[in-house]
Amino acid sequence: MMKKIIIAGGGHAGVEAALAIAKLNCKAIIITMDPTAIGRMSCNPAIGGLAKGHLVKEIDALGGIMGYAADLSTLQHKVLNKSKGRAVWAPRAQVDKIQYSKYILDFVSSNKNIEIIKGEVVDFTVNHKKSINSIILKNGKKFNCNALIITSGTFLNGLIHIGNQTYPAGRMGEKPAIGLTESLQKHGFILGRLKTGTPPRLLSKSINWDLTEIASGDNSPNPFSLLTDTRKEINNKPCHIINTNHKLHKILNNNLNKSAMFSGKINAVGPRYCPSIEDKMVRFSNRNSHQLFLEPEWINSKQIYLNGFSTSMPESVQIEALQSIQALENVELIRPGYAIEYDYTPSSQLKSTLESKILKNLYLAGQINGTSGYEEAAAQGLIAGINAALKISNKPPFILKRNEAYIGVLIDDLITKTINEPYRMFTSRAEYRLSLRSDTAYLRLTPKANKLGLISKEFYRVYSKFEKDVKKIKKELTTPISIHKTKGPAYQFLLNNSASINDFYDYFSILKTMSKNSLFTAETDIKYQGYVKIENKRVNKIKSMENQIIPDTFNYDSITSLSNESKQKLIQVKPETLGQASRIDGVRSSDISILCISLKKYNVPRETL
Repeated sequence: MMKKIIIAGGGHAGVEAALAIAKLNCKAIIITMDPTAIGRMSCNPAIGGLAKGHLVKEIDALGGIMGYAADLSTLQHKVLNKSKGRAVWAPRAQVDKIQYSKYILDFVSSNKNIEIIKGEVVDFTVNHKKSINSIILKNGKKFNCNALIITSGTFLNGLIHIGNQTYPAGRMGEKPAIGLTESLQKHGFILGRLKTGTPPRLLSKSINWDLTEIASGDNSPNPFSLLTDTRKEINNKPCHIINTNHKLHKILNNNLNKSAMFSGKINAVGPRYCPSIEDKMVRFSNRNSHQLFLEPEWINSKQIYLNGFSTSMPESVQIEALQSIQALENVELIRPGYAIEYDYTPSSQLKSTLESKILKNLYLAGQINGTSGYEEAAAQGLIAGINAALKISNKPPFILKRNEAYIGVLIDDLITKTINEPYRMFTSRAEYRLSLRSDTAYLRLTPKANKLGLISKEFYRVYSKFEKDVKKIKKELTTPISIHKTKGPAYQFLLNNSASINDFYDYFSILKTMSKNSLFTAETDIKYQGYVKIENKRVNKIKSMENQIIPDTFNYDSITSLSNESKQKLIQVKPETLGQASRIDGVRSSDISILCISLKKYNVPRETL
């Protein structure tokens, strides 16, 4: 009989988890309060962005669905950060939210290894080995399972705030999830509260579009997914830009006491890197204006997402402030902006597989782990789904390290650092970002995915051609040529920042037959090779410490020379390796040296590389 894994929640994390489980020949059961909301883009109408685009490419390289679905529903595609080095170039797509969700729902529903049940998980039971064996729904129904993945998003005891108005909700128009928090606490989990927000949705016809600035996408963009046909033209629908002004700032400042965040109604911590508009007024009081983006939520949408204006002000204040902008003098709101606070579990309670350290076969993924964003949630769901299926099939876990993927950085940060605000991925968090470029995601991860059985034969065929073409190009460019009386291997000329691979078309006709992707990756590999060598040396130095195992049963109290703060942190987090221990906030480097000596003394083995 096929083993069953239940997923509580059908958002981006739940979807990727279910699809991975299905590919690994286990039964995935998604339990959601609203089956029609599976894969719904509940906030902004975009996929990717700074560092998030790297995550989407890695999800695609591992057989996930997010990138392909985004390509099919793209309204505009753009590579951000192009004024900086290629390692931090970030693909982002403005997408049709309706088309995206419909594709995801249809794709998930048609999978014979996935079942969707309408309901709300409120509790779970464990056996004598402290392993999950069943879940309980709000209506009292009980379902046996081999593992449980909780992907509850912002729904755990969710509370919406608009000015002085407060009411329970998981997101606008949807009920919160009540019961799971209490069940987790009953089993020893520590929970906290976080806050996030969303901007108002504007009625398109109430905007004076002639007074806005057009923001177009790239003319010939590369899609997210390796499977997307690059010959097919991608939409390039424009977005628009407006700016805040002194009058708007004054209106918001005069009404700060009415903001749920500033009036003290919300105690939870909000995202520092994606603050509300009123938060911007206070933190950046010297700024005369802030840029806002008018983004359509679907093709020919009457509903416009006002990116950059997240707020918990009363609706009347939101309207007054926005109408101070010339282009919005007659603006009407379809829905006001609001803040939402919800329960989350500090993720130091999890292993690198995203399995709980407290209960066996219980996995957590997405905003319940303190993250913010579709992409971070999807990445965690994918890893949780893979590992849940592998574990109940008695196979080794799948763990990505920091030097292997942004997903590895994301999960390592979550389980070792103190997460007291919604975590957002940034390229600056990845110390190996020169190697972890978005274009190298397939070379780094697709062979691993293929070994596990996560990708189709067609995907692997396309990947193999890409890999071979990159090697062919690099080999071709070892041929000596002469430019401006200087002779040498062609690749040496590419090391000049002003040189481009396009400069060699007359020398090597084979280049004209290659795809944009393979040319870009080969060229960037050559340009970055010196820096990557330095980075790899650093990786190798760290590797011995990174892979030193710390057993669950290790007694930190037995090491009397450890500082009290380090001892408390190590006991609380229970790091799996010495590398993880070194990244825990509050653990001194001197104490890591002491711990290293103690582990050698007790003959603790190293992890097999």
